[in-house]
Amino acid sequence: MQRSHLQLALVLAVATFGATGVQAADSPLDYQYFKTRVEPIFMKKRPDHARCIVCHTDNNSAFRLEKPENDKGWSEAASRKNFQQVSALVTPGSPDKSHLLNYPLAPEAGGGIYHSGGRQFASKEDPDWKTIAAWVNGAKGTGAAASN
Repeated sequence: MQRSHLQLALVLAVATFGATGVQAADSPLDYQYFKTRVEPIFMKKRPDHARCIVCHTDNNSAFRLEKPENDKGWSEAASRKNFQQVSALVTPGSPDKSHLLNYPLAPEAGGGIYHSGGRQFASKEDPDWKTIAAWVNGAKGTGAAASN
């Protein structure tokens, strides 16, 4: 009997929120900006650090990315899942309150004291940090990925 209640709850959740959670259209964050400017940062090799996808595709942390389709990026479905997952780690309009930006930021620059992947961003002046912060602050657009 308990299983049928669980199944009913699951059906209602999918019907209410869709198969991938809250839909991108409901978010104050811009999906196209995420896909073209933010998502490529997760594949980028940074000096002295592994790429975000190395640790964050096969883990159980709050920041979990889909596996890329190839070395150029993700499928549309995978990008939408990444958008949902990553959106949950930011506070729209508040980069300084967003886990996605604070965990990999050096503590001396205002970041947290723990990130097992090292300090991906030495400061808030890092171009990639600024790109993600712009998205959190509501940047919109479909422009090509920034060349950093």
